[in-house]
Amino acid sequence: MLNHTKKIKEIYEDIQRKLFYMIPEKWEDLYLYSSILDKPDNEGKTGELFFYYIPKGILKKKPVNVYEIPSKFNLDENQYVELVRILYNKIKELREEFRRSEREELWSNITIIIHGIQFKVEYDYTNLNSSSFNSYERHVIWRYENLKIGPDQVNKEDKEILKRYLLGPKVLTRKEHYESGIYIQDIENRIGYSKDDYEDIETTQNVEYVSTKDHKKNKNQILEKGD
Repeated sequence: MLNHTKKIKEIYEDIQRKLFYMIPEKWEDLYLYSSILDKPDNEGKTGELFFYYIPKGILKKKPVNVYEIPSKFNLDENQYVELVRILYNKIKELREEFRRSEREELWSNITIIIHGIQFKVEYDYTNLNSSSFNSYERHVIWRYENLKIGPDQVNKEDKEILKRYLLGPKVLTRKEHYESGIYIQDIENRIGYSKDDYEDIETTQNVEYVSTKDHKKNKNQILEKGD
């Protein structure tokens, strides 16, 4: 069972504040994925983070990728990516808090869903270092499972990835879930971002942003290099 300390709940609240701050329009649902992997022989960590939100409206709208936000709202890309780095640091802090609770096994990736006033967390203990799917392929599969973006909605390459996933052997993995109401209230969506307005600003030297135009296989993600 998950042991949710006071510190963990405080981190949840901080994650929520950062997410509300980073989306400059009204939205209904949010889906976040992040992985943090300890590399073999204590050679550092590697990982990634991305999230999608569904804009609020009468008509059904497509999910917006976090890395589309700067161009969509004419924001400074470098400044916005810094906010994503800080959010990723908070996910790392969450995992370290679990480590301090002397758990025998640590989760490798996390999915956070905000729907209405509900805050849901899924902790996944899959050994991603031995996964048969690479980072980009797991991204495609995660979108299928959480955003319902299926074979009929993707390109040929992604269609093949989903086909291999759906027809391949099912691997049972350990997962734990947590659900509660939103801890915070009266958080305003902002369009003008400033480091002075965003708390806990720090620079993460070993985090690399990879955009769609930089690398097709790692598009729309933030990847952490090994230490």
